[in-house]
Amino acid sequence: MQSSSWKFPTVILCVYGFFSTMRPSEPFLTPYLTGPDKNLTIEEVTNNIFPVWTYAYLAILFPVFLATDYLRYKPVIILQGLSFIVVWVMLLFAQGVLAMQFMEFFFGMVTATEVAYFSYIYSVVSIDRYQKVTSYCRSIQLVAFTVGSVLSQLLVSLGGLSYFYLNVITLASVSVAFISSFFLPMPKKSMFFHRRVSEIPAGEEDAQPCPPHVLPKGPVKNSHESASMPADTPNSSTKKEDARFLKILVQLWFDFITCYSTKRVLYWSLWWALATCGYNQVVNYIQVLWTHVEPSLNFTEYNGGVEAVSTLLGAATSFAVGYTNIEWAVWGELALGTFSALDAGCLYLMTFTSSIWVCYVGYVVFKSLYMLLITIATFQIAANLSMERYALLFGVNNFVALALQTILTITVVDASGLGLSIVTQFLIYGSYFAVIAIIFLIRGTYTVITERCKHKNHVQPETNDQHQSGGASKCLEHDDSVILHKNTKL
Repeated sequence: MQSSSWKFPTVILCVYGFFSTMRPSEPFLTPYLTGPDKNLTIEEVTNNIFPVWTYAYLAILFPVFLATDYLRYKPVIILQGLSFIVVWVMLLFAQGVLAMQFMEFFFGMVTATEVAYFSYIYSVVSIDRYQKVTSYCRSIQLVAFTVGSVLSQLLVSLGGLSYFYLNVITLASVSVAFISSFFLPMPKKSMFFHRRVSEIPAGEEDAQPCPPHVLPKGPVKNSHESASMPADTPNSSTKKEDARFLKILVQLWFDFITCYSTKRVLYWSLWWALATCGYNQVVNYIQVLWTHVEPSLNFTEYNGGVEAVSTLLGAATSFAVGYTNIEWAVWGELALGTFSALDAGCLYLMTFTSSIWVCYVGYVVFKSLYMLLITIATFQIAANLSMERYALLFGVNNFVALALQTILTITVVDASGLGLSIVTQFLIYGSYFAVIAIIFLIRGTYTVITERCKHKNHVQPETNDQHQSGGASKCLEHDDSVILHKNTKL
């Protein structure tokens, strides 16, 4: 690969990432839907419209995950860009509950196809540039989100611009993203289905025992097969493709079992799924809570400013993780429990306060802590996994989180379920994070004590009397060998 071959797709992807994330209307979505432009009630928005996003996301995520790799990313990125346009055209011109439910369905398509954005770059750059291009793509999204949030706040507070025109600006932004997606080069490979497509003909992976550098130029066939069947019949081609597809699925299942057989990865993934479920619920319905605490008719809202501050603070705490010298393999689970308890406290505070400013501060702290912890969890999980297995595990963790979120939505939010008020919902979300905190505080305490026992056993001189080290040895009988195998430092 030439040294400059990675620059063009990275620049185009960053352009796409900036304009698709720079959406100034989002911090004011709930006030827009409940305002004079749409005339929807807060109950309709909370219990009938917003839940559709969760259901659509869950239904679309798994097939999109497979299709993204099979189609080699670019078509799915284009599909996401088109879905963005559909969402904001409907927000501008469609009316009624049913139309907004369809809008939420297409937004579910937007979020489900986001996997293509971060997967694409790994198929067009060499592995030594993964870290650099990933930082570019993530940074540009952070900048775009901050610019969009600050811009919306300035336009609303100082310019007195209506929410309708914020959506017009957002439509223009996502349209630029959609156009830029066509300039992305089409990858020749992908992580799973096309990882060797440029090296050997499709279907011949099993037939070739020799390494790639000694493969023959053309297909190798048995002489009896050559006499009895033409080389390129549609039948044989279809069978080879089917066998190849089945082989990929079997490999994915094997990788799935391998990833989650490691207890350390299992526990971190458990927190990832549980916390992401709760985080998505809070972010999805926080504007409804803000409107309840301080109706927009009585107050100049600062939603955009709060989103910008929380994102920047979360990015700063995540960045600071890189400079900490902590044995996360030992103390990580205890940190997950402690900070999850703080998240629960923030949610309880937002639930019971009557001050919008206290509610804003609670949200900023909650979001910052989640971004800090998800950074630690991501690093710990990815540390010992290949890129393919990490991508699989990333997809599975988010699918589990979404499945849990769907259950939570059906139970407490949807009008066909309990249809609880927003205050009761956030009380449940606070209790949900309290349960996560208890689980990981117990698990973290056990890990720390077990590690201390192991350390004590290791420092005992070999000449010590056997009964003196018996206590430590007993501790080791229940040792989590995988978690304590390596004390990885960030």
